[in-house]
Amino acid sequence: METTTTVVIGAGHAGLAASHFLSERSVDHVVLERGEVANSWRRERWDSLRLLTPNWQSRLPGHHYGGPDPDGYMTMPEVVGFIDRFAALTGAPVRTGTTVTSVRRTDDGYRVTTDQGELACRTVVIASGACNRPAVPALSEAVPDEVVQLTPFDYRNPGRLPDGGVLVVGASATGVQLAAEIQRSGRPVTLSAGEHVRMPRVYRGRDVLWWMDAAGVWDQRYDEVPDLTRARSLASPQLVGTRERATLDLNALTELGVELVGRASMVRDGELLFSGGLRNVIRLADLKLDRLLTAFDEWALESEVEADLKAPERFEPTRVPASTRLRLDLRGGAIRTIVWATGFRPDYSWLDVPVVDTKGRLDHDGGVVAGPGLYALGLPVLRRRKSTFIHGIEDDARDVIAHLDGYLRS
Repeated sequence: METTTTVVIGAGHAGLAASHFLSERSVDHVVLERGEVANSWRRERWDSLRLLTPNWQSRLPGHHYGGPDPDGYMTMPEVVGFIDRFAALTGAPVRTGTTVTSVRRTDDGYRVTTDQGELACRTVVIASGACNRPAVPALSEAVPDEVVQLTPFDYRNPGRLPDGGVLVVGASATGVQLAAEIQRSGRPVTLSAGEHVRMPRVYRGRDVLWWMDAAGVWDQRYDEVPDLTRARSLASPQLVGTRERATLDLNALTELGVELVGRASMVRDGELLFSGGLRNVIRLADLKLDRLLTAFDEWALESEVEADLKAPERFEPTRVPASTRLRLDLRGGAIRTIVWATGFRPDYSWLDVPVVDTKGRLDHDGGVVAGPGLYALGLPVLRRRKSTFIHGIEDDARDVIAHLDGYLRS
């Protein structure tokens, strides 16, 4: 059996950042990847997707965006190229086409079984991502067979959809982007919206993520977050990366002609039923947006950058339809496709160590998993609010690998 000190599972930006800091500390390791480097970015994204973060924010240890459009947003091929270059720059010992099928505890570490053989190691870094499987609600099982059901992993572009109406379920970044793209293609779209995070693309002349970065929101540590469980489960904000730096919220979708309905609650006798709480979740999103912008304004005054910014502004409240439908006939032919943009979850089916709870969540404290020598990277609010973003992995990986190195030395 092959032996190494550390096995890193996943060769996305998180796994490669881990490899960088392991090499920096002279820790012998390999990086196992089921597909290619940046595989999820290559294979599991729709055609038009761009990063939500501006290019100037794209950075990895010793590697950053250096192109001509710092305020733009990378396409998926550009993201893949960016991560590929980082892998080459660091000389990461990546083994592609190697699927991990089991990780088991041994007396002196772990046995990692793959479809290419087995490895013995003292420590393991799980960097396989937080979005391995779409989180589709159980009610989807009662949808009539004549309705095509897709997830964001299946969707590529509107041209591949059947003719006819489309129901998009979910109003986070993925849901609003797909709803807008499909509506613009000429297909009528209905959007089922539950709890969501409303954000403008630009505030007072600066990208809203500049504010998150400059005001220190991204750097808030996991042990400073009041409700960590909730913070880790929040939907991604309603943002889209476009050349125009356009805002894509529910008002923008309404202007495009998208019909808004409440949260999908159940399917009964071929009808999809919606909750009547759309007005409440919209008002809550508007309230939280106002609080966030107020916090930005207060920070701007305290940090003396006020003179460099445009005047404070507030945005029109989300326009709530006078009445919304509470049921939708799925057998009448008006809806031919449902896209479940209802979030994602990690896949730990290969992890044969008792560190996953009944909801499929990894038991960890800032990336230090509840199993000796077991670590994680790339999960929401792992050590900071920016943990899942490309620019957020450097600080997390440095801290986690420092702990791993201390464990090995002890």
